[in-house]
Amino acid sequence: MPIRILIVDDQSLFREALRTLLSAYPDFDVVGDASNGDEAIRLAMQMNPDIVLMDLRMPGTDGVSATKKITQFSKTIKVIVLTTFDDDENVFDGLRAGAVGYLLKDVSSDKLTEAIRAAYRGEYFLLPSIVAKVVSEFSKISHPAPKYIDSFISDPLSPREIEILRLVATGASNKDIADQLFISEGTVKNHLSNILSKLGVHDRMQAVLKAKELGIIHL
Repeated sequence: MPIRILIVDDQSLFREALRTLLSAYPDFDVVGDASNGDEAIRLAMQMNPDIVLMDLRMPGTDGVSATKKITQFSKTIKVIVLTTFDDDENVFDGLRAGAVGYLLKDVSSDKLTEAIRAAYRGEYFLLPSIVAKVVSEFSKISHPAPKYIDSFISDPLSPREIEILRLVATGASNKDIADQLFISEGTVKNHLSNILSKLGVHDRMQAVLKAKELGIIHL
């Protein structure tokens, strides 16, 4: 079954362009689009899409309020924020409202489709810069981490994996990490895959937060 998508944005041209883009993928089905939050809530309740791509600033009910109501209505609908704003207030408001992804409108089509598929699988998908914001905020409010004990995970991280995880926590992308460590992006991806597997998590943000909780890294 294709992934059913609802597009929410107050700019009709952007909605049309996004519909055209996503309709080209055989595993996507754009089931509708909305120009404001009220319409988004109504259509989400009627259509029960798998994914909602949500703009934040719209006339009437904004994207944050719409996200909160949609995620309260259904635990299966996943909301991905797709906006032009990446300031702390918008990021945290969107995530607190229940969004599982936060993307900027200049994101590549590859990243957008990757985010949709990740959200459909039940994973969070945040750009590296957004991960850094979340981790920074988490570090301010979390309790001191316990001393790291190898037995907390069956297969401890290697020094290289810890080094990569520290860079992920700063918001570094795979390319940034590859450049800093003089390795290929493919090698970085392999290390990240091993890190996620060892920590038993699904995405970069969860990996950083769990590593901090276990005392593997300090932020």
